[in-house]
Amino acid sequence: MTAPKDMIDLARSMMANAYAPYSKFPVGVALRGESGRIYGGCNVENAAYPQGVCAEASAISALIGGGDRHITEVLVMAPGVGLVTPCGGCRQKLREFAADDVQIHIAGPEGLRRSVTLGELLPLSFGPENLKF
Repeated sequence: MTAPKDMIDLARSMMANAYAPYSKFPVGVALRGESGRIYGGCNVENAAYPQGVCAEASAISALIGGGDRHITEVLVMAPGVGLVTPCGGCRQKLREFAADDVQIHIAGPEGLRRSVTLGELLPLSFGPENLKF
């Protein structure tokens, strides 16, 4: 699987704009909505640590504000040598708007490192359909 260049470019610029004075760990995200539009997000830290916002949540807010309701592709970019995947909370946030087969591209500043599906990251997940009984 290859990650689209437009998503890589947007995630890279989001990562560059992240506000991470405490962790020094900037994260950028690009989400593609069902309209085909791409939305970016970055982590925004806060001196009161729990009040920070992850890059995925930032991008989801932009997607919803832009009128889309479904995520069709995700790209997460962060520095370091390891794979940086969405945290548990962000996996659940993505699950609200994305199906199990949605591709999650994991990248570093140099480009794509690996692609997996949301179902692989969050198996047997709880989603909106679980509330229909």
